[in-house]
Amino acid sequence: MRTLVVLPTYNEILNVAEMLTALRNAVPECHILVVDDASPDGTAARARELNEQLGQIDVLERTAKSGLGRAYRAGFAWGLEADFDHFVEIDCDFSHDPLALAGLLAAANEHEVVIGSRYVPGGTIPRWRLSRRLLSRGGNQYASTLLGLKVADSTSGFRVYAKSALEKIDYETVTADGYGFQIEMTYRARRHGASIIEVPISFSDRQRGVSKMSGAIVVEALALVTKWAIERPFKREASHAVN
Repeated sequence: MRTLVVLPTYNEILNVAEMLTALRNAVPECHILVVDDASPDGTAARARELNEQLGQIDVLERTAKSGLGRAYRAGFAWGLEADFDHFVEIDCDFSHDPLALAGLLAAANEHEVVIGSRYVPGGTIPRWRLSRRLLSRGGNQYASTLLGLKVADSTSGFRVYAKSALEKIDYETVTADGYGFQIEMTYRARRHGASIIEVPISFSDRQRGVSKMSGAIVVEALALVTKWAIERPFKREASHAVN
């Protein structure tokens, strides 16, 4: 299994060295691609320095901060060109534990999409307030019900995709960002018959640096879910008409 860890970064100088070291220790056989959105704090340069020490690290620098979805699409394209067959999504802020990645990769031997889930038995969010937990859980249930996802945590950003799943999803045409990006990828995977499994993880809030998530991104995601749900009957009717 040739696996590429795609690590989007923007101003992660406080975390990038520790994260790259943790990934190399947790999954020493994996290649790592840092996709940096022109961080002014020197994140990309520090990642390049770490390659000299740790090896198997490349840096893809983009010209401006343009969102998580575009960063992952760029990383997937880079990895497909380099003939990798599995692709990991993980945050640089340690909200996802690199030590849990081995379990996700093991599940990827049998499934095309592996989601590190907070909301299946064994999944935890140790330090979240009840109000935030209810909002996140409610949003995920809303998306799953309206879109027929049959997934408890469609907003999770800790994942493994097989090459075959990215090809089925047609990831290059995914337009959403943030939470919406993860939901759209899940929706497309389900619609196109990719096998999906959720593996329990423990999720932690960032301890260093500034969160990139905003209320606007959450609102965008819920609006997109509603839009896709409205479009579903029309797409089914159009398909039947063609047949």
